[in-house]
Amino acid sequence: MRDVELYRHLIGLEAPWSVARVNLDIKEQRVDVYAEHTRGAKWPCPVCGVPCPLHDHEPDRTWRHLDSCQFQTVLHARLPRVACEQHGVKQVRVPWAEPLARFTLLFERMAIDVLQETAISAGARLLGLSWDEAHHLMERAVQRGLARRPPGPPREMGVDEKSFGAGQSYATVTYDVENGHVIELSPGRSKAALLACLGGYTPMQMAQIEVVALDMCKPYIQLLHEVLPDAQIKLVFDRYHIMSHMTKAVNQVRQQENQVLRPQGDERLVGTKYMWLYSQENLLEKYQADFEALRQSNLKTSRAWAIKESLRGLWNCDELEQGQQWWKRWYFWATHSRLEPVKKVAEMVKRHIDGVMNYFLHPITNAVSEGLNSTIQLLKQRARGYRNFGNFRVAVLFHCGGLHLYP
Repeated sequence: MRDVELYRHLIGLEAPWSVARVNLDIKEQRVDVYAEHTRGAKWPCPVCGVPCPLHDHEPDRTWRHLDSCQFQTVLHARLPRVACEQHGVKQVRVPWAEPLARFTLLFERMAIDVLQETAISAGARLLGLSWDEAHHLMERAVQRGLARRPPGPPREMGVDEKSFGAGQSYATVTYDVENGHVIELSPGRSKAALLACLGGYTPMQMAQIEVVALDMCKPYIQLLHEVLPDAQIKLVFDRYHIMSHMTKAVNQVRQQENQVLRPQGDERLVGTKYMWLYSQENLLEKYQADFEALRQSNLKTSRAWAIKESLRGLWNCDELEQGQQWWKRWYFWATHSRLEPVKKVAEMVKRHIDGVMNYFLHPITNAVSEGLNSTIQLLKQRARGYRNFGNFRVAVLFHCGGLHLYP
C-alpha cells in the first residue's frame, strides 16, 4: 500500500487516475507501475472538451518514467476512449504524457536537459535509450518548439551556407541575427534551398525584414531580389566573408611566391602559412618576432597582407561618405598591386559594392552565424556524420534554434 501511494505521488497521478499496483523486478532492475481509473467517470473530449461517457479502452500502453532508486520505471495504463456526439470516438488525453508520446512529461524534460549537454550517443547511454529513441525525443521537442515559435521572420536575418556531410554536401542556413539563433536550414546552397527556408513567410511578412546579412552568393542574391521588397537597400554583404576572401588571396600569393623563392634557396616563407592568416592584433606571441621581420620585408606576400589589413578599416568608418572615400583609395591600391589574387577579390567586391556600402545603413554582420557555425561543427564531430539531412536539421534546431523544447 505504501508503494502504491508513493508512486502515485512520484508520477503525479490525480483523480480519476490512481495506482493499482507496483511490480518490482530486482533481476531486471525495473519497476512497473500500473495505473487505473475510477468506474463511471466522465472524460472530456480531447477536441472540444465536452464531458463524454466512456466508450471503450485502448490496449495496454507503456511510458518510460524517471528512474526510481536507480531502477528503470515504466508506467502502464489502458487509455479510455470517449464517444463525443460532435467528434466521434476519440482517445482521451492523460495528464502524465503528451499524445502519442512514449515517455512521461517528467522524463522528457529531464532527457531534453541531458541531450542538450551531451552528444546524442552519450546522452542515450545515460538515459538508457537507443540512439533512435533519443533522436525521436529530440525530433518531438523540435516540433513543439517550432509550433510555439512566433510567426513571421526576424527584423535582422542572416543567410549562410554550412557543410553537413562528406564531400560537397551543403546546407543553407538562415539566422536571427538579433537574438542569435538558427531559424531554418535546407539542403543545398541554391535559390530553391533558400526559398525552402523562407517558404513559410507571406509577402507581407517578408516586407517586415529590415536587413539581411549574407555572403556574395549569386543564387541567394537573385532570390532575395525576387522576394524581398527594397532588397537593393536591405542586403548587406558580410564583412567576415569578404575578409575571408582576402585572407585566401594572401595565402595564394604566399604559395605562388614560395614556389619561386624555394628553388633559389630562399625559404623565408616555408612554414609561415598560419602567420599570414591572423590579423595584426590577434597574432600569437610565438609568431611575433619572425612575423615582424617578414612584414617589413619586400615580399609580395607582405604587401598582400598589408592590403588585406587595410581593407578592415572600411568598416571602421563613421559614415557612408567616409567609407566610399576609403574604398576608392583601397581599390586603387589593390588593383595596382600586380598581385592577381588580390586584384581578383577587389574586382569581386566592386561588383557588389552597393551591398557592401549598405553596412552604413544597417551596421550588422553575420558574426552570429560564425559563432553558431562553431556549435554546428561540434555537433558534426560528436555525431561523426549524420545518416541524412533530416537528422542533421533536428540536431541543429535542437541545440541552436532558440526553441522552447519542453512538453
